[in-house]
Amino acid sequence: MAREPRGGRDRERERDGGDELIDKLVTINRVAKVVKGGRRFAFAALVVVGDQKGRVGYGAGKAREVPEAIRKATDRAKRGMIRVPMKEGRTLHHDVHGRYGAGSVVLRSASAGTGIIAGGPMRAVFETLGIGDVVAKSLGSRNPHNMVKATFDALGRCASPRNVAARRGKKVSDLLGRRDAAPAAAAPAPEAQADV
Repeated sequence: MAREPRGGRDRERERDGGDELIDKLVTINRVAKVVKGGRRFAFAALVVVGDQKGRVGYGAGKAREVPEAIRKATDRAKRGMIRVPMKEGRTLHHDVHGRYGAGSVVLRSASAGTGIIAGGPMRAVFETLGIGDVVAKSLGSRNPHNMVKATFDALGRCASPRNVAARRGKKVSDLLGRRDAAPAAAAPAPEAQADV
């Protein structure tokens, strides 16, 4: 009875094939190193990778050639992906602030049809993440690296009602309140005022 070998490569191929990751180049920067004969140029790239279903990651890479820098950044982004809980698969559950260094961002949930209202580096994060409706504002540094890292800090603080309920040992309905109980409790109040 022969068993098929289960190698790590096959699992990676299946995982990558099923996710269909997309990547976006946020910025590329030419950096120079001064040496005895003159200057040596290299390229630094910042890339955001996501599956448009709630997983996203970022990475930076540096190399002598642009394609190699992008490849390194993409590999780092794939290794450091995080999962972000989304409301109805289109927006955040709640407003959240994020900071990194001098960078500060505010992310707000938005109603359906709002779209992505955000600057360049943050827009790349939201598009690869799969969020369709969000309002974001950068309040601090405009450096793309700081903006992306502050956005990831904010996304790391996002929590779904299910996670919060599990952490507190309660039911989701206890946190959100029953939808039919709130109008029923509010209805008798006007009648009571009319009788007086």
